[in-house]
Formats: sequence, structure tokens, C-alpha cells
Amino acid sequence: MRIGLVIYGHLGIVTGGFLYDRMLVEHFRACGDSVEVFSLPWRTYGVHLLDNFRFGFLKKLSTARLDILIQDELNHPSLFLLNRLLKQRTKYPLVSMVHHLRCSELRPNYQNRLYGLVEKDYLSGVHAYIYNSFTTRSVVQALAGVCDPSVVAYPGRDPQASQLERNRVARRAREKGPLRILFVGNLIPRKELHTLLSALGQLSRDSWQLDVVGSPDIDPAYSEHIHKMIETNRLAENVRLHGVVVRENLIRLYEQSQLLAVPSSYEGFGIVYLEAMEFGLPSIAGNVGAAHEIVSHEIDGFLVPPGNAAAVASHVQTLIDDRERLETMSMAALDRYNRHVTWPETADNVRNFLLTLVK
Repeated sequence: MRIGLVIYGHLGIVTGGFLYDRMLVEHFRACGDSVEVFSLPWRTYGVHLLDNFRFGFLKKLSTARLDILIQDELNHPSLFLLNRLLKQRTKYPLVSMVHHLRCSELRPNYQNRLYGLVEKDYLSGVHAYIYNSFTTRSVVQALAGVCDPSVVAYPGRDPQASQLERNRVARRAREKGPLRILFVGNLIPRKELHTLLSALGQLSRDSWQLDVVGSPDIDPAYSEHIHKMIETNRLAENVRLHGVVVRENLIRLYEQSQLLAVPSSYEGFGIVYLEAMEFGLPSIAGNVGAAHEIVSHEIDGFLVPPGNAAAVASHVQTLIDDRERLETMSMAALDRYNRHVTWPETADNVRNFLLTLVK
């Protein structure tokens, strides 16, 4: 197949959505398909809307020799009108790859209504859909009606992953001292690091420590707010802000930590929870969105409402006090990881679906 992919930025961006895109591209190419990436620069939402009138990009897409064009749904503001012209000029199917809808994020209702109008128009203008979770499929269909043909393909696990030995995970869970908590996510409001800090601030300072991994550059104002929270609440001795780290250092943090806490207000799936399970870490995750499709409440993690610092604090305190419970949940996390679909299985699922669309 000759496949096109429309994204913002580049495939090396460190987020779960770009990891998903990157893994599919690598698999397609390994299968002998050609993949051409069409990149648009990151700008504001309003400027992205103007992309619909940049006819040079339309010409680039319409003259490309493709069998199929995949569009990361993140690009919807740049494509919702342009796709109408593209469909008139080409014969290849347009496939939207949906990680989560912008209008599903936590923000004022009037803003989400506006975003929803644009997303609904975009979603109604493509031929087929790739969903990263059943929750995402349900949300899209609630907004835009039945959006088929489609495939649900979960982000996968690495079949070559060298998991920690179970006895090592068990020993780590029983270790005394402060509970070692890890947050992995870019410093943006949706990931709710502020809620996690508010929760931990309610607990004894000698009972926990927190490592934060993620870019502070995406939302500088929010990052500054986080720094002020740490300073105002005198948490500097308990919180280490690592910024973006290389993979080897992230693995070391996963291995050393005892709990992942990313109480996000919305996740279309939440690859970080699956990644933590590889290392036997139970997770504190948000209960809105698709995190419940990977994290089972009170079995291999806890699901909490958005902004509920009291709930986060309660669950952290439970694991501080009960290391036997922590060990049980850590074992359950390892088991859940091993049951999950692999990346090659996910990519094969998507590729087989695409083949049904190509005439």
C-alpha cells in the first residue's frame, strides 16, 4: 500500500498519541508499504483553522500517489473544510485516527461546544475511522453519529519487553520508607499534576516522595503554577522535577518507583498506565475517559474523579500504610500487562482494516 499520514510536528514527539502513530508507521514500512508523512507546523487553534485555505497543502495532498490517507484527528482544525475539496480531487479514502476528541477535555462548556462543532464537521467528512479505545469510539459516535467503517485498536505492549522479575517487584513493594511515586506526563492542566500535589500536600512529608517526568515547555504558564505550588506548600524536598528524560533514565525511574500517579481529567486511552504496568506499578488514574479500559479500580490501580485531591490522598495513604496491599496490586499490574495486546498485533489489526478500504 501507498499510505499517507497527516500529523502536526514530527513523529518523534514524546506523547502517547505520537508513539501510536510512530509504531504503526514502523510496522507498515516493515510490511513493505510506503508511508509518506505530511507534516503541518504546531500553531494556535485559530491559525490551524486557516490551514483550510492554504491551497498549497491541498495541492500537495491531491497530487500525492496514495492508496489511502490517514489523518491524525488532532489535525481536525486544519482539515475540516479542506477535506471537502480533497474528496473532489482524489479517489483514495480518508481515514481519521482518533486518540481523543479535543471537546472531551476539561474546559468551559462554551469552548467545548465550539470545538465540538468543528470536530463534528471534520468527523462527518472522512470515510473511515481508527479508534484507540472503545470509549473513544463511543464518544465520537455520540458527537457525530455512527462513524463506520471503523476498527478499535488498542495501543500495544512491547512483546520483547524485559519485565522485572516478580520477586523483585514484590521486594520493592514491601520496602519501608517513603512511598516512591512517579508522575509521567507533559506539564499541562489535563494531566492534573496540580491535583496530585494538592493531595500529597495533605499527607505527612516523611511518608512520600515524588518524581515528575515531562516537558515543562508546552504550557509555560501552567509549569510556572506548578513551581509556585511546590514553593508555597514547601514541597521542594519531596518533589523532583526531571523534565524530559532519555528512555534509559525513565526506565530507571519506573524500576525504582512503587506507584504511578497521573490523575488525568481525560485520557483517550492512557499509554502511560500500560507502560507502568510493565514494571509492576499500580496506577492512580482519572475515571473520565478510557483509563478504565486498562486500569481496574482497587485491583491494579485506583480511578479517581477529576480534581478530587481528597480521593487521591486517600488512595496514596492506603498504600503508604499497607505495603501488602501494594504488593498485591503490583502483581496484578504485571498480570494485566501480560494479558494486553502487543504492538505487532495492534498494527496488524489496523493494516488489515486498511486493506479492506483500498480498491
